[in-house]
Amino acid sequence: MNLEIKNGRLIDPANGVDRIATLYIAEGKIAAFDIAPANFKVERSIDAAGKLVIPGLVDLAARLREPGFEHRGTLESELRAALAGGITSLVLPPDTDPTLDEPGLVEMLKQRARQLDQVNLYPLGAMTVGLKGEVITEMAELTEAGCIAFSQADTPVLDTNVVLRAMQYARTFDYALWLRAQDPWMSRGGVAASGAYASRLGLSGVPVQAETIAIHTLLELQRTSGARLHLCRLSSAAGIELVRAAKREGLPVTCDVSANHVHLTDVDIGYYDSNFRLDPPLRGQRDRDAIRAALADGTIDAVCSDHTPVDDDDKMMPFAEAEPGATGLELLLSLTLKWAQDARVPLLEAIARITSDPARIVCASSAAVPACGQLGIGDAADICIVDPEASWQVRREALLSQSQHTPFLNMELPGRVMATIVRGRVAWEPSA
Repeated sequence: MNLEIKNGRLIDPANGVDRIATLYIAEGKIAAFDIAPANFKVERSIDAAGKLVIPGLVDLAARLREPGFEHRGTLESELRAALAGGITSLVLPPDTDPTLDEPGLVEMLKQRARQLDQVNLYPLGAMTVGLKGEVITEMAELTEAGCIAFSQADTPVLDTNVVLRAMQYARTFDYALWLRAQDPWMSRGGVAASGAYASRLGLSGVPVQAETIAIHTLLELQRTSGARLHLCRLSSAAGIELVRAAKREGLPVTCDVSANHVHLTDVDIGYYDSNFRLDPPLRGQRDRDAIRAALADGTIDAVCSDHTPVDDDDKMMPFAEAEPGATGLELLLSLTLKWAQDARVPLLEAIARITSDPARIVCASSAAVPACGQLGIGDAADICIVDPEASWQVRREALLSQSQHTPFLNMELPGRVMATIVRGRVAWEPSA
């Protein structure tokens, strides 16, 4: 379809663009700006006056719960939720059931995604067989099947020698490892951040050292091996400082943070509200403020949804027994815009954290990934049109994800997605 998007405020951080523009789209790609190409016949025109026209969001962590956990979410339901949130590319962690540790499973998942023809799906392969932390997977075969990098999801590896061997193997073939920084012993059994608030509630704590010790270890192994490392979902001020120092040193390390941790602290748990049961746990205000500052200065490279659908049976339980996780696909854009408003961060920089910056991490992880998160001529027409002045209330019935558990229920958030375009096709618009 030949598509015209006119009069919108085009914000494209990858190319440093922030101006009123008209886009012309043909054959699924950006064909021209402002002046239509020769012989271009408009088949549909969208007037985006007063709206933002931005690259489709790139989400670095979204569990779609298929295969194995379809009672919590399916590809159909969760990809639909992603489109409603303006997300056009997302990375899938390997902790499905069965685990993404065999090429056939990865190929089957990719085929399912192609059949649905919605969001661009990029799976992470398991770093070890069954995520058990013992035997390294056949990374080369998993890469050929479509994995962009390798991860342990939220399962720590007990044997540091296994991590070192995985890094050495990855360095040999220029693969990237995406790892959560958590010490397996210090984080074991904890459900909230260690501190006065957890103590008052009688909740078992996870100390900051569970993150910092793991970061120290991973960075030291990276110095030894030279592997490319992406640290997933930092949660502490001390951890951020370690990454900041590593970047100054020149280590090839990037990192992200969950949108939940950009806004919330441990005090928000209130009286054992299990919607706030997250992994990593919410920490204190000092940590939350450090996350916001590190996002603004670029130490933290990207914000992700950390979308983890949980069903009612596993969530509506006493806090310590509830399954950690929250829905986040439909909130990622709005929570990023709210951070930009609160912290007075320019829109160009804020939108970069959910478009061009995560896209850079994805593309650096795998040469097989086409350019995304940008809107230059010839790029795929993956676009999100947003009304920045519209707000919406996070209500269970308003969410398309199969799980409606989120810490932000009933909150009013800025920014409403008016259309999501994938490869030049209008894949989602709000119902009238």
